[in-house]
Amino acid sequence: MNSRTGTLCATRDLILTGQVKVLEVVQACLERIRQTEPAIGALVNIQEEKALERAREMDEHGPDKDKSLWGIPLTLKDIICTSDLPTTCGSKMLENFTPCYDATLTRRLREAGAVILGKANLDEFAMGSSTENSALKQTRNPWDLSRVPGGSSGGSAASIAAGQSLGSVGTDTGGSIRQPASFCGVVGMKPTYGRVSRYGVVAFGSSLDQAGPMAANTADCAAILKVISGHDPMDSTSADVPVPDYLSSLGHRKDLKGLRVGLPAQYWEGELEPEVDRVCRNALEQVSLAGAETVPVDLPHAPHAVAAYYIIAMAEASSNLARFDGIRYGYRDEEARELMDMYCKTRSRAFGEEVQRRIMIGNYVLSAGYYDAYFKKAAQVRRLIHLDFVQAFENCDLICSPVVPFPAFRLGEKVDDPLQMYLLDIFTASLNLAGMAGITIPAGLGDQSGMPVGIQFMGPAFSEELLLQTAHVLENYLPPLPSPRALNE
Repeated sequence: MNSRTGTLCATRDLILTGQVKVLEVVQACLERIRQTEPAIGALVNIQEEKALERAREMDEHGPDKDKSLWGIPLTLKDIICTSDLPTTCGSKMLENFTPCYDATLTRRLREAGAVILGKANLDEFAMGSSTENSALKQTRNPWDLSRVPGGSSGGSAASIAAGQSLGSVGTDTGGSIRQPASFCGVVGMKPTYGRVSRYGVVAFGSSLDQAGPMAANTADCAAILKVISGHDPMDSTSADVPVPDYLSSLGHRKDLKGLRVGLPAQYWEGELEPEVDRVCRNALEQVSLAGAETVPVDLPHAPHAVAAYYIIAMAEASSNLARFDGIRYGYRDEEARELMDMYCKTRSRAFGEEVQRRIMIGNYVLSAGYYDAYFKKAAQVRRLIHLDFVQAFENCDLICSPVVPFPAFRLGEKVDDPLQMYLLDIFTASLNLAGMAGITIPAGLGDQSGMPVGIQFMGPAFSEELLLQTAHVLENYLPPLPSPRALNE
C-alpha cells in the first residue's frame, strides 16, 4: 500500500475486496507521516496508537460494505472537535484543550468507518491565508518547502499533497478550503452554507463558516461530502435538504455538453500574475473542449466583497471569541490579582497578533456610532452580492474563475502586510457572503514558479452534485500533476 499514489475510493475498494488490510493502509499513512512531517509540519496532533488499535479491530470484524469510508485514514482541521484528541485551533489559548464531545461531522465520519489519524495545523482560529499565524508550528508547502501551503486549512492541504492521509475536512470562511487546495495542488470543496453541520466546529464567522472535504481528486471529495452532509438538529443553521449520492452521480455526466459556464469580467480582467492567467485560460479551453458553452456574466459588486467580508467576519469573530476569557476553559494567566486584569492578560498573552487585530476591528465596527457606518453597510453590500449571483445564475449554470491571483508565495513574504494578506480572498470571499457552493481543482503548474495553480467553479445553493460532476469531467481534460517535487529531492 502506497499512501502517496493511492486514492480514497481505490483504497476502499481494495479493503472491501480483501486485497489489503485496514492495518496496512493505516501503517502506510503513518509511515508517510514519519517520513514527511519533519519537513512540512502539517499535523499538530497524531494519534498513532489509537489509529492502529482501531485498524486491528476493523480487520478482526471484517470489511463492512455498508460503511462508505470503512478503513479510510483521514485528518481533520484542528478547529473541529474531537473527544479523543486536543482541539487547539492553532492557538495557545486552547493548546491543551480536549473537548468532551465529537463534532457532528466527526461522529458521522467515525460511524462511516473512517480512521482519524490526527489534527491538521491552521492559522489561529482560522484567521489567515497562509497558516503562518499558527501558534503551534510552521507548515510548509510540499511542492516547495520555502513557500506557504495557503490557509487557513493549510495543514489539511499539505497533508493530502504529501500523501499523509487519503483526505481531510477543512473549513472555509472566505476561501480557506479553496485557496490552500489551489496552492497545494489538491481538490477542495466549500459546500452551501447549511449543507454540513457546524455543531462542534469552533466558530470564527458564524454566518460564513462552512466545513468541507479536501482530497486528491473529485471522487474522493464526493465520498467524504456524502458522509458529512445532512440536517443536524444540533445546528439551527443546518439545512433540511436531501443529500444526493455524490459519488454515484459522478458517472451520470460524461462530458459538459449543454452546460453554460459564466465568466465574470470582474475576476478574469483583474490583476492576475501571467503564469496564473495562462494556466487558468488553458483550463477554460478544456472546459470548451469538454462541450460547455462559456458566456459572460456580471458580478458588479464583486470589487466590494473583500471589504464587506472582513467587516462582517471580524465583527462575528469579536463576538465568538469573547467566550475565551480564561474562566471556564483554555489558558488562564495566573499572575493577575483582579478579574479585569486576568481578562486582559489572558487574552493578550494567549491570542496571537492577527486574532487580536480582528477582535479589535470587530469591536470597533460594532460599537455605537460606527455600527451604521460599517457593519450595516457591509450587510447591505452582502445582500447585493447575493443578488448578483442569483441574477448571474439566470444566464448560466456555473461560474468559473481563478482562485488566487498568484501561486503560493514564500514564507514571510506577506505576513507583515495584513492588507495584502486580506486581498488573497479577492476571488473567493464573495461565495461565502452569498452562502453558495464552490469547488477548486488543480489546473496545472505555473511555468515560472513550478507551483500548482487551481481553478474554481461556483454554483447556486445546493448545486454540489453538478459542481462535482463538472470537476470530475474536467479532471480528464486537464494535465495530472506529478507528486510534489520537494518531497522527492
